[in-house]
Amino acid sequence: MSYSILIVDDSMPMRTVLKRSLAAAGYGSSRILEASNGKEALKVMEGDWVDLILTDHNMPEMNGFSFLKKVKAEALFKDIPVVVISTEGNESKIKEFMNTGASGYMTKPFTPEALRDLIVSIIGKADYEESIDDRDDEFDF
Repeated sequence: MSYSILIVDDSMPMRTVLKRSLAAAGYGSSRILEASNGKEALKVMEGDWVDLILTDHNMPEMNGFSFLKKVKAEALFKDIPVVVISTEGNESKIKEFMNTGASGYMTKPFTPEALRDLIVSIIGKADYEESIDDRDDEFDF
């Protein structure tokens, strides 16, 4: 199964790392959308449905926490899983995000395997295995 994944991070190199990590984790056939801050991400979401959001916290214009609050307050978006990926790893910050509705939290740096495991725990193992099976079918001769 292919997903539509929105990456929200003000760092272009980090967005590239996330795209490569998603591909390495088995999500290479997913449609990847990008935004450089929460405000831009909300505009992207007005025109495109997303199945999963990966967001940084420290961004200009609208940070990850404000973005998460807006997503969870909007009826159309509130059920979309949001994973926060940040350099901030203190317990109180993580609790604050999780209590506001984040589906997961990961600190930078991370491995593609850790990202995959977190996504699988959120969207389900069956969906992940189906996406791997679909990818393998593409190479049948």
